[in-house]
Amino acid sequence: MVLRTIYIALIDEGVDVWRPVEAREDIDGTFRLPDQAPAGELWQFPPGSIVRCEPRKLADGEVLVAAEIVAEQIE
Repeated sequence: MVLRTIYIALIDEGVDVWRPVEAREDIDGTFRLPDQAPAGELWQFPPGSIVRCEPRKLADGEVLVAAEIVAEQIE
């Protein structure tokens, strides 16, 4: 698995806020989010989840953003 920077939406921020995270890319093109979010952050998808990403234009240019959950974290 390869680490890539993807962006995940923060919720309850009042404006659109995107957090860059290092996620593990699997061979099927899905990504596993880090197991923990920074203190005080509420991510769109739970930490440790497997997500699909889509390209989106943000202030940093065109990036991959978490768009759909595939599976929640498995212990």
